[in-house]
Amino acid sequence: MGATASYQLSPTEALAELRSFPEGLSDSEASERLAIHGPNELREFRATSVWKIVWRQLSSILLVVLIAAAAISAALGDHADALAIGAIVLLNVCLGARQEYRAEKAMAALRKLAVPTVRVRRGGHVREISARDLVPGDVILIEAGNRIPADGRLIESASLRVQEAALTGESDSVEKAAEVTCPKETELGDRRNMVYAGTTAVYGRGTAVVIATSMQTELGRIAHLLQTVEQEPTPLQRRLDQLGKMLAAAALLIVAVIFLVGLWRGEDLKVMLLTAVSLAVAAVPEGLPAVVTIALALGSQRMLKRHALIRKLPAVETLGSVTVICSDKTGTLTQNQMRAEMLHVDGTRHPLTSTEPGTIEGAQQNGAGANLPSSAALLLSAAALCNDAIAEEDQPSVGDPTEVALVVAANRQGLLKNTLEQMLPRVAEAPFDSDRKRMTTVHALAGSTAPPNWLRDALNAFGERSVSRIAFTKGATDGLLEVSSHIWREGRAELLSSEWRRRIEEDHDRLAQEGMRILGVAFRPVAEDVCGPDGIEQGLIFVGLVGLLDPARPEARGAVEVCQNAGIRVVMITGDHPLTARQIGRELGIASDGTLLTGRDIERLSAAELEKVAATTAVYARVQPEHKLRIVEALQSQGQVVAMTGDGVNDAPALKRADIGVAMGITGTDVAKEASGMVLQDDNFATVVAAIEEGRIIFDNIRKFIRYMLSANSGELWVMLAGPSLGMPLPLLPLQILWMNLVTDGPPALALGVERAERGTMRRPPHPPGESVFSRGLGADILWIGLLMGATSLLVGFLPWREGHAAWQTMIFSTLTFSQMSLALAVRSERDSFFSIGPFTNRTLLVAVLLSTLLQIAVIYVPFLQQIFRTTALSARELTITLAAGTVVFWAVELRKWRLRQRQAPPVT
Repeated sequence: MGATASYQLSPTEALAELRSFPEGLSDSEASERLAIHGPNELREFRATSVWKIVWRQLSSILLVVLIAAAAISAALGDHADALAIGAIVLLNVCLGARQEYRAEKAMAALRKLAVPTVRVRRGGHVREISARDLVPGDVILIEAGNRIPADGRLIESASLRVQEAALTGESDSVEKAAEVTCPKETELGDRRNMVYAGTTAVYGRGTAVVIATSMQTELGRIAHLLQTVEQEPTPLQRRLDQLGKMLAAAALLIVAVIFLVGLWRGEDLKVMLLTAVSLAVAAVPEGLPAVVTIALALGSQRMLKRHALIRKLPAVETLGSVTVICSDKTGTLTQNQMRAEMLHVDGTRHPLTSTEPGTIEGAQQNGAGANLPSSAALLLSAAALCNDAIAEEDQPSVGDPTEVALVVAANRQGLLKNTLEQMLPRVAEAPFDSDRKRMTTVHALAGSTAPPNWLRDALNAFGERSVSRIAFTKGATDGLLEVSSHIWREGRAELLSSEWRRRIEEDHDRLAQEGMRILGVAFRPVAEDVCGPDGIEQGLIFVGLVGLLDPARPEARGAVEVCQNAGIRVVMITGDHPLTARQIGRELGIASDGTLLTGRDIERLSAAELEKVAATTAVYARVQPEHKLRIVEALQSQGQVVAMTGDGVNDAPALKRADIGVAMGITGTDVAKEASGMVLQDDNFATVVAAIEEGRIIFDNIRKFIRYMLSANSGELWVMLAGPSLGMPLPLLPLQILWMNLVTDGPPALALGVERAERGTMRRPPHPPGESVFSRGLGADILWIGLLMGATSLLVGFLPWREGHAAWQTMIFSTLTFSQMSLALAVRSERDSFFSIGPFTNRTLLVAVLLSTLLQIAVIYVPFLQQIFRTTALSARELTITLAAGTVVFWAVELRKWRLRQRQAPPVT
């Protein structure tokens, strides 16, 4: 049966259509249907195969150049060089593919963790099974707190309310009823007889017959649509692609020119091909793809320790370019846990600020509200009794978040719900409905010989008249005032005058202006023959107001301030009430002036008008999914790099459209996670900020080892170009260049990837995402540092060559290597001296430099390595010369940084 038609049928018709029964399917029938429909889980529509991942790695332009060089070496019979280049290609492919595959597997594991268990009726017996085993026709039992595992048609319901924000974006829970049928074309959010996968029951109970599972659910349908959308490349991917093309073009141009000039001069073809291979190898930073991949992987591991799971490695760097964070309010900026903040009784406000049981404005609590003001104790007790939530110490709270908050508040004041229910057991109720906007429970007196003062006063509300029951009502203030005739004042009932009504409404509005959700509480003694809402809910005694708030996370304000200091705008987008949104925005410093746009305002604006308004608006309230998408697009059209947080299916389009989508790991749906580049394991805004800081550090470090590796390669290229121009033979052999580029360059480059943050990392604006990888002096540094390294190395080897010393090539080879080691130490910071940041603050780099230096010395002096790399042992004097010459570049870079510090004021630390 199609999900689009089921809401039009009665429960009996729906069961018949699915060939099911109230007692459920038999085990054999369920097994047959499972074989037909498959497991009830979201499936990846276009799962990336291992071979596709490998092909993506092989198609990198840098690796293509290396593969061509290996092929030429093999054709010339130089199998050692061909094997060495091939090994480098294989290493790069394996590292890149492994990280990408691990990211895919991590998300698959996350999906499996999200699969709940469910109570199902099979063959007349209730059993608990994995939601993966559900099939159409199964009859599932739903209670408050259950996550709905599949789409279903209700066949029974009792005061059932479902939170459907994950699917529809509506923040309020939706009242469900099995007996209703809906007309054709009823909107998803209005189908009161349906429940949907990914939503949560927050109140009451129900029974439903499953009509769709897996990708046939509404959740699966949206997941399928999202998986067909292509992901835009990140700024890092664009930069590295641009870099690869530039390096490949430069390498091919240089190789072509040298090759043609050599042939024109009559050089041997084989020699020129060998020269071409050497130049190509010198121009291409073979280790760069591997180093970038490993740096991003290490960064993602550090982020995981800070509760941020990176799904796609390049997204790590994208975080460093973020200029705007569009954050959801509930659960991200706030605690997603309603809390009773204020009681308003007897015309007086009583803040519930203490977390210690028994304090209300300093009054110490003993027992069941003994020392609380009587009216306050009555208000809290009534709110806890007219309540279906369960909130016990050391146990997960179950129920509607507002009701849980009321029970917790009462418990903290010593008014334990279990004790209250023993004293006043519930005997009848009038459940909440959207028309009355209130709920009433009726309680019998258990015959306590010493009732607390608040209860004794309440029972004596009408003088000496004997009562055996008492009713408590809570709900919207305006509706409650309509059915109230009295007000509770200092332990007695007074007539509810027009003046008192005005004062209560003013108190209500003041609390609302502070962003609180307000509930009114009332009571009345009732006779046993009074029943039903119409009979009970009249002539009530209004007790007071309770103000509730989803409080801001303690760390959120500091995180917002860090963002603002870093030049990052924070924009809050929520479906909540504008007053609540404005209050949280002010409290966190997001919008001190209180400016705000609602979803209705956005609908009236054109794209151009919204783009203009979005530049200054920081708070949006009562927004729908399409509004979120428009806000993100408006910001991007201004050239902003947007991070978007979200948890529901309704957030997925905006998550996908944003430059980096950030999904909630705790409350987030699988579809939201699929649409995101990062998943927060703690649903905390401060974690987003920590991840942005990590992204900036990683991008800074990527620039450091690009500066290092390309400067080193540039030095090798200058040597290879200038040497023959001076009449020298090839100064370096391909295998020697490969050795420097991978073995001696690799460990220091990797160690630069774990360098600590530069001063003022989060006190500077983000760098423009469209800027070239060679911006801010990087290209110039590569040229002059490479030229200095090449000139120094040729100078060290030129005179020994002229004098016929066999060690001249080894001296050039070693000087270049030692220069690269000293360069690694110098480029740890773009402006700060190596000595001021501390030589031992990156011990990994010191170990890497020492290891690479020892490996180079081994190549010089170990006999079998001498044969492989064609080196000659150096004398002590020659080794000293190469070591000393290798430090020239270190002092030159340190001098440049000193001059830079003299010209520019230091950044704020």
